[in-house]
Amino acid sequence: MVYFSTLLISIFITISLIPMMIKLADRYQLVDVPNPRKVHIRPVPRIGGLAMAIAVIIPVVFWAGADAFVKAYLMGTGILALFGIVDDIKGLGYKVKFAGQFLAALVMIFYGGVRISSLGSLLPGEIQLSEWLAVSLTLIAIVGVTNAINLSDGLDGLAGGISLMSFCCIGYFAYLDGSGDIVLICMALSGAIFGFLRFNTHPANLFMGDTGSQFLGFSAVVLAVKTTQGNVTLSPVLPLIILGFPILDTLNVMVQRISHGKSPFSPDKKHFHHRLLNFGLSHVEAVFIIYVIQSVMILSAIFFRYHTDWFLMGGYVGFSIVMISTFAVADHKELRYHRYAFIEYVIKGKFKRIRDNHWPIRVSFSVLKMIIPVLFIFSCLIPAKIPVYVSIMSSCFGLLILTGLIVKKKHLGGCLRLTLYITIPFVSYLMEGGRAVWISDKVFFLHHLCLGIVTLFVILTLKFSRRRQGFKLTTMDFLIIFIAIIVPNLPGSSMQSHGLGIMAVTIIVFFFGYEVLINELREEFNAIAMTTFAASLLLAVRGYVGF
Repeated sequence: MVYFSTLLISIFITISLIPMMIKLADRYQLVDVPNPRKVHIRPVPRIGGLAMAIAVIIPVVFWAGADAFVKAYLMGTGILALFGIVDDIKGLGYKVKFAGQFLAALVMIFYGGVRISSLGSLLPGEIQLSEWLAVSLTLIAIVGVTNAINLSDGLDGLAGGISLMSFCCIGYFAYLDGSGDIVLICMALSGAIFGFLRFNTHPANLFMGDTGSQFLGFSAVVLAVKTTQGNVTLSPVLPLIILGFPILDTLNVMVQRISHGKSPFSPDKKHFHHRLLNFGLSHVEAVFIIYVIQSVMILSAIFFRYHTDWFLMGGYVGFSIVMISTFAVADHKELRYHRYAFIEYVIKGKFKRIRDNHWPIRVSFSVLKMIIPVLFIFSCLIPAKIPVYVSIMSSCFGLLILTGLIVKKKHLGGCLRLTLYITIPFVSYLMEGGRAVWISDKVFFLHHLCLGIVTLFVILTLKFSRRRQGFKLTTMDFLIIFIAIIVPNLPGSSMQSHGLGIMAVTIIVFFFGYEVLINELREEFNAIAMTTFAASLLLAVRGYVGF
């Protein structure tokens, strides 16, 4: 339960802080200004990394252990956050940024005990590296990956998505190894990224800045090395697989710059994501392709984690050759993504004509508006028992919604989101923990069938809506679906028996459904507010009375 709570609290803190951060950035001009090297066309606040750092540090301080590693991690991330904030405000040269990264890395090495002391069977007899070589290699790895994630932050949602999948993988390995502190840190990082991506998917309202990208890169490499070094079952090559794409991208760009007589740190638009855009892909398509590549790397790390070190290294070398060769051939032949006229004009044109009719959206939205609140209230009846703390929380949310209905109607939308974002995960979690005696298997199946119907009508509503603003499907949805499918099917753990798959799907369906409702209702929230109040009241009464 502490991991689940950490995830929720981290999401909540991030989402709560970011609106304040955006106002702060607007007031003090802490924005990323467009230039020829960047792909955005308007100034965007770049202070999201600070919100993520705070959202991670708070639960780690409260719930993680107080050993040297955790203390060193907090100190190291604090150093990077400080340098990053100054860089985002005033701009620092690469030498000063390197100094901050080296300082944070040294804290982890000498105080936190993070060392790459073994390369496994890559060396004869699996010999241990000497002290000075282990320190040097670890220093290079930490600084290198910190910069690799920093340099991958070139498209909306890109660095956050890559990092999110990496932390899920690292957290899973730590879970298998019984490293509770690392699992907790990974959950906090995942929650912070989820909260941030809500504002960072294309077109982004907020950037993470150097504060965020360095924070994520540093965290990823430190946690990956700590999890795999000294572990007799996991290969020390696994961090290279987990973080291999941004590492390859950075090395490839630096080699190209040096070959052209430039500094390896000179800015350009030669990164993989820039080249995908040059091939004619859209912003979203480029990010989606990189997400798919990263997901393949993560799945490879999970399913081949017990294979030999040489097998993993050979696989990564092969992957690198294929990636570099593919981009080189595409550049040489000036390949461009071809959009077929039949798809663009016939199929999409037919869909546009259907969407221009009013009846499809009226039907789909009417069904959605009726079924989601009823299904959520029914979901509140399914858990066998409602804990007292959930009852107290629901009472507070009920009062909040009632206040919004009577006094502060302009804030009612925010009150609804806050209530639903926190209540839905708890209800989904309690449903999988045990059912009320009157909930038979048939009734439970009917509940899940209704979730499928909701999903169908959410998709129809999104497709037929003519609104330009509001909730839309984004690349973040790929990350959610990836986690929802992969987590309950991870090998070698007891996760399957906990119903995490159903819980994840339930949360996703309700989140998407309510987001569509709130955005399509155009601030006419009275009906949905009353049903949400009823659900909160039901949870409160069940917890107090004990039925």
